[in-house]
Amino acid sequence: MIITPAESHDVEKLLAFREEAAAWLRSLGSDQWSRPYPADKLLATIEAGTVFMLRDGHTTAGTITLTSDAEAGLWADDELNEPSMFVNKLTVAREYSGQNLGGRLLDWAGDRAYRAGAKWLRLDAWTTNESLQRYYLAQDFRHVRTVRGGSAVNGGPRVSGWLAQRLAQSADHGFTDRVPAPTRLRNVA
Repeated sequence: MIITPAESHDVEKLLAFREEAAAWLRSLGSDQWSRPYPADKLLATIEAGTVFMLRDGHTTAGTITLTSDAEAGLWADDELNEPSMFVNKLTVAREYSGQNLGGRLLDWAGDRAYRAGAKWLRLDAWTTNESLQRYYLAQDFRHVRTVRGGSAVNGGPRVSGWLAQRLAQSADHGFTDRVPAPTRLRNVA
């Protein structure tokens, strides 16, 4: 499998991935990703070069967003001073479930973060999705804290505030990496 940067024509596939994941989560009793994601916001993240696609021939098997920008209001100032990269929107197509592609995408992200000079690979997860939290703990993330205050961008209470991190480190993820080398983080000594 090959990992590549997402391109503007991938927006529809990414929105379909999100809907597929939301339907699966609903079947498990979770309201995660129940609000539609704005296509223009997704396109902006693609254009920023932070969205990556895992491709199996002509089929997209998964996606991950990896950025050096933390979501506002989640991480403390002292944590933001540590070189870190942040995972968002990790999604694997249902037809590829059970193959540890999510774990390997996290390893790829940790390796990329390490090569950029990050100390930490960080993420936030849906506060009420305990299955997802257990998944990340099984992927060697450590729970930092749960942020319950504040509000989401579209109004209402914050729903994704379970914070976790693991050390960024070199990893053999097994993918053919067609992503240009990462830019070195600014706050790296």
